[in-house]
Amino acid sequence: MAAERLEGASGLRAFFQFPNPVNEYAARSVAAMVFTLTVLLIVTDTRWLTIVLAYGFFARVLTGPKLSLMGLIATRFVVPKLIRRSRSVAGPPKQFAQAVGFVFSGTALILIYGFGQAGAAYVVLSVLALFAGLEAFVGFCAGCFVFGYLMRYGIIPAEICERCNDITFDSRAKSSN
Repeated sequence: MAAERLEGASGLRAFFQFPNPVNEYAARSVAAMVFTLTVLLIVTDTRWLTIVLAYGFFARVLTGPKLSLMGLIATRFVVPKLIRRSRSVAGPPKQFAQAVGFVFSGTALILIYGFGQAGAAYVVLSVLALFAGLEAFVGFCAGCFVFGYLMRYGIIPAEICERCNDITFDSRAKSSN
């Protein structure tokens, strides 16, 4: 019985774990969906979509793509069926970027439903759309960029992302394409 509990706990722990490494093409596909949803939300003034957006970020922070519709579409359909490429990148910076996205979308949610300030929320969401667009279309992950500086300054310990400090990891991933 105790062994079953431990197995169950490790299974649950494995479920609530962000993947490492992450497929860069899947991350960029999710960013494209976030960009599209955010722009659609702002242009159509469909405020309830902010809930969907915030939930998606929250789910991806906790489990990667497992509980996120966008994550599942990216990892189960877009990348394997349409893009058909893989490039491994470190997971912790991508998880940090998802957490930043959750902060932005959560702030917008609070501004809309807590304070009735849709205009201010749309400004916050516009910044989110800008950075999602940079990730999706240019390949620049602003959250990953900040993560790197936080590691450099010792705010995020090096143990959190040993791969981030391994220069050869990135070169191996590029040579596999």
